[in-house]
Amino acid sequence: MARSKEPDKRRRILQAAVSVFARKGYFAARVSDVARKAGVADGTIYLYFRGKEDILVRLFDEVMSEHVAKAREAVHALPSAPERLLAIAERHLAVLGDNRDLAAVFQVELRQSTRFMERFTASWLRDYFDLLDEVIEGGQRDGSLRADVNRKVAAKMLFGALDETVTSWLLSEKRYPLVPLARPVVDLFLRGAAAPGAASRPRRPLAEVASGHRGR
Repeated sequence: MARSKEPDKRRRILQAAVSVFARKGYFAARVSDVARKAGVADGTIYLYFRGKEDILVRLFDEVMSEHVAKAREAVHALPSAPERLLAIAERHLAVLGDNRDLAAVFQVELRQSTRFMERFTASWLRDYFDLLDEVIEGGQRDGSLRADVNRKVAAKMLFGALDETVTSWLLSEKRYPLVPLARPVVDLFLRGAAAPGAASRPRRPLAEVASGHRGR
């Protein structure tokens, strides 16, 4: 019976850490704060984690690895790249939009440490970009996405748009659902901002536009 309660206690500690880190800030929070919120003795924390940093690392790894795994499952059931990209975007916004404290930890607290960011960029973020790359490549093969699109740039653009959408929502004084924003984000990503037919009209080179040169 005691063993069956172990995962629940570990989960309770992680949930408490999310709340404490979001409200106090990661650097100001103490292990004792997490223990108090979780309703366990301070020493119990060290049965599951090496310390405060390990709690944050495990929290991030577990949430994001589950997100990427479930996103992979979702895209396999969908027939087209646009539908798959929408499913990924909706899940991205749902994971963070359903838990404001978790969003605060991921979007704000985690990013105050270059070391943390380097770690996660080399682990789960790479896996996330690999998934986006696969979906985009599939769209290029079936003709639903442009063949000349740089997949790495495209993956970073979509992730960046979703990431900023979450940050803006988190910092806003207004309360609104995040998931409905997935469709307009993906639509803009797929269609661009040009008016219908504008892409077929002659355009000045981008370097010219940026420099103000009129090609005379």
